Amino acid sequence: MSEAYFPVGPGLGLEENFLSLDDILMSQEKLPGRAESTLPRLAFALGQGAGTGDSIPEGSKLEIPLWLAKGLHDSKRRIVSVELPKIYKEAWRTVFSADANVVDLHKMGPYYYGFGSQLLNFDNPENPEIAQTILQTFISRFRRIMDSSQNAYNEDTSALVARLDELERALFRAGQRGLNDFQCWEKGQASQITASSLVQNYGKRKFTDTDG
Repeated sequence: MSEAYFPVGPGLGLEENFLSLDDILMSQEKLPGRAESTLPRLAFALGQGAGTGDSIPEGSKLEIPLWLAKGLHDSKRRIVSVELPKIYKEAWRTVFSADANVVDLHKMGPYYYGFGSQLLNFDNPENPEIAQTILQTFISRFRRIMDSSQNAYNEDTSALVARLDELERALFRAGQRGLNDFQCWEKGQASQITASSLVQNYGKRKFTDTDG
């Protein structure tokens, strides 16, 4: 039986995958910002006007969806400027560096890694620190996530995943699937273990490189 929808993974780093539901939802997350010039006919779209023809005056504070902020951001014309959400500011970066595992990422932002990577598209002097914090947060939380996924067989895992962002939840589910498949094989309930498509593709590329 074929699936009605085949999941498409999110993009990597600064790139978005516009076929990915996760990236579509992530692009709706709001950024605090400021209108650096008058924005005609955008007041209603941003919830700041009663009519579709209303404009946003220069200097107005805004809450802009990521996709629109990226479209309006132009360092030469200065249409809009964006500010960092609080979870990416220095105070929170200090918390992450102390112990990233104590933070409820889903409460702070369900797309912490993807949204943070997209912030690097904007000219911000703190971009190197943001990128480093995102990387170190993922490294420090990864092992605990995978350990939890491998030690929760046939258990209620809702409490374990409640504090994870969407990327971490996907990793947890992948770990659970691997554990369940292994348990089924160990009990003789699976015919055989097959190589991952990633391994198979790697082998094909390796042989192609050798032939070349």
